[in-house]
Amino acid sequence: MIRALGASLARLFRAVTPDPFLLAIGLTALTAVLALLLTPIGAGELVDAWQGPRGFFGLLGFSMQMCLVLVTGHALASAPVVQGVFRRVAEWPRSAGAAGAMVAAVSMGFALLNWGLGLMVGAILSKRVAESAARRGLVLHYPLIAAAGYTGMLVWHGGFSGTAPLKVTTRPDLIELLGPELGAVVPTLPIFETLLSPLNLVTTLGLWVLVPLLIYAMTPSAGESTPLVLEDTEAKDDAPMAPSDPSWTERLEASPLVTLVLVVPLAAYVVRYLGAKGFGNIDLNFVNVVLLTAGLLLHARPRSYLRAVETAVSGCAGIILQFPLYGGIMGMMAVSGLAKLLAAAAVTLSSPSTYLVFTFLSAGLINLFVPSGGGQWAIQGPIALQAADQLGLSLSSAVMAVAYGDQWTNMLQPFWALPLLGLTGVRARDMMGYTAVIFLASGVWFVALLSIFG
Repeated sequence: MIRALGASLARLFRAVTPDPFLLAIGLTALTAVLALLLTPIGAGELVDAWQGPRGFFGLLGFSMQMCLVLVTGHALASAPVVQGVFRRVAEWPRSAGAAGAMVAAVSMGFALLNWGLGLMVGAILSKRVAESAARRGLVLHYPLIAAAGYTGMLVWHGGFSGTAPLKVTTRPDLIELLGPELGAVVPTLPIFETLLSPLNLVTTLGLWVLVPLLIYAMTPSAGESTPLVLEDTEAKDDAPMAPSDPSWTERLEASPLVTLVLVVPLAAYVVRYLGAKGFGNIDLNFVNVVLLTAGLLLHARPRSYLRAVETAVSGCAGIILQFPLYGGIMGMMAVSGLAKLLAAAAVTLSSPSTYLVFTFLSAGLINLFVPSGGGQWAIQGPIALQAADQLGLSLSSAVMAVAYGDQWTNMLQPFWALPLLGLTGVRARDMMGYTAVIFLASGVWFVALLSIFG
């Protein structure tokens, strides 16, 4: 039944899902219409919000970070040593279902450590598993494997890089979020009450088991699969490019000593960062520094690393084009008050017994328009905590309800999938039918656990 549901939704999404760029344009138009109809903002002010520093250009820095995740991750994966590790891991599965389940489990595991790491590992591993299967004659359904590589974004907010639970652990963060008066009286929430709470441990670990099983159950039979013929992108030795009588600059391009000039200070920064902040506080910049350092070190020669980066850059097209559009959507949602209006509706429509579920659902809706954990928490966090405090409910459960909603609809929102799509070459419409099944099943799981533990 699950296989049939996955196949049916895959056909449906393949037929009706627009390109992610068209979806971003459609969400831009829908946000503008809703803001004009439901809030007092004027058309001119809305245009300013869309194009302002909090809008269209608000994600430029983040766009570059995500491009670096894709490029440095791809370059690292193309290093011969890493290729060997991925090849060995990719050859473990002996069936198509086991391959998809393994990719999902690994992606989710790394995402619990850090969301950027999970996204990068999931993308690379899904491609390597497909390439390994092609070499071994094992028939896989490549879009389903790519969907498995994306599932880390379903659990990341319940892991050690989750924005919402990490933003309520200190008094300054609470004051920044809630204002000086309320922030001074609302208690701080250590991670033992959020990330390490029974609610989150059961919810997240349960998904870590459930999702790979769903991927396994949705795997089509060999006759129903439509695997793609992939070009094996393993690193090739660039020795043939070296001239027979190289100049001194060409010798530098092939010298590992030149690479070490950059690797040594980068590695020193990594060590100092971990010593000062610890592994639990790594951010996206740190992930990129680690990927850059490791890639340079393992490629050894500057010329080899540059070639790997040049190969990966084309995958950034979707990020460069679409992230500014989502920045504009977030700007309109924030400035117009539309996001707060949607979040407040959860309070109005709910009772103490249903508040957490409504908060979760509203967070899922807002995430479709504001696909940034930090941006969404800044908008919805104050409302969620104030309402939970007034209703006498667990503040930590309210935090996790927002976190779960934020990650839940990632399975329908291709924003975070853009790096994976660029690296794997899979189209969003081919993958989203399978993530939609995961969306439905995980939604039932989230609601059930929030109802029991809330």
